Amino acid sequence: MAEQTDSCKQIIFDQAGGPEVLYIAESNVPKVDSEQVLIKVSYAGVNGPDIAQRKGMYPPPPGASEVLGLEVSGTIVAVGDSVSQWQVGDVVCALVPGAGYSEYVVTWGSHCLPIPSGLTLAQAAALPETFFTVWGHLFMRGALKAGETVLIHGGSGGIGSAAIALAKQFGIKVIATSGSQDKCDYCKQLGADYAFNYHDTDLLEQLLAVAPDGVDVALDMASGDMINLNLKALAVEGRLVTIALLRGPTASVDVFRLMSKRITWTGATLRPQSIEAKARIAKRLLTDVWPLFLTSQAEPLVPHIFAEFSFDKVAEAHQLMESGRHYGKIVLKMAAEDVT
Repeated sequence: MAEQTDSCKQIIFDQAGGPEVLYIAESNVPKVDSEQVLIKVSYAGVNGPDIAQRKGMYPPPPGASEVLGLEVSGTIVAVGDSVSQWQVGDVVCALVPGAGYSEYVVTWGSHCLPIPSGLTLAQAAALPETFFTVWGHLFMRGALKAGETVLIHGGSGGIGSAAIALAKQFGIKVIATSGSQDKCDYCKQLGADYAFNYHDTDLLEQLLAVAPDGVDVALDMASGDMINLNLKALAVEGRLVTIALLRGPTASVDVFRLMSKRITWTGATLRPQSIEAKARIAKRLLTDVWPLFLTSQAEPLVPHIFAEFSFDKVAEAHQLMESGRHYGKIVLKMAAEDVT
């Protein structure tokens, strides 16, 4: 193991609340077990689950850190005895089980990926949570494939923008929704074939006008009253993938429509999944997606960073995230300097 300090700074909160409850505290640098690595964090991504956890609505799974942060970029400074694919000094981006808002974080070696060619550390920190989520849920669970049509709700956000970018890499027709005309225009800039305002009362008619036979897959981050719209917009044998509940966890579902169209409705969240399941997603990303950063002939596969905040401005980052004014991703700069 490389030498490192025994203490580090991290962002914590003592009780659920608004962004003002977040503050910087001192903690011990975590130790690695045999299959883990210790990363000196350069940047951490800010995501919706961080906001929900801070509000007390998304507790970490058993054994995970209470400290916020699910994705980072940085330099490996220690490796466990069973880790063979990484060495001290390697620069990576990684999905972490928590504590990304920290100067040092531990994660499994199998959840790390190399920094794609041409990307900065800030851009790389915006990849893991979104790309693991999109690839694992939309492509692996939802079985989205070339030649199909996908409906992506919330296309201007971090998950939505990654979903648009990845879908276009694989020859998929993309219909996105967002909450304003500016955001719809942004979705088109990312490569979406069509983008509609989800506040429009004639949204379903607009969707069916460009996909008369329905969409093959709908990526649903709203749930609630959007479920039946998705069922109406889906084609026969379509797939509905629910990954968030922004409009609430309950809905009156048109079950007969689901049955008559033979729709498959699935859903998942990423964080509680097993170490092995996340490792399988990482392996598929490395083989199927990472090469596209070099060879893509479609829209550039680059994470869109809307704003970067310093470590001590985390409350401002959360305020922006909650405001919904952002397009794409928000990141925190955790290290004093960029190692690239």
